[in-house]
Amino acid sequence: MKPLQISPETALKLSKSLNLPLEQIMHMPTPILLKKLAEAESIENEKRK
Repeated sequence: MKPLQISPETALKLSKSLNLPLEQIMHMPTPILLKKLAEAESIENEKRK
């Protein structure tokens, strides 16, 4: 599996927001990454309410 096609800055932001190691972010399959991003966004939206 090849690494994601994202910039290093984006990878660092994702790593911090998802609280996952950078290496795990870079080698995560795209559908799983998108699912985790959606989960993180829904949690963030609940905190704002």
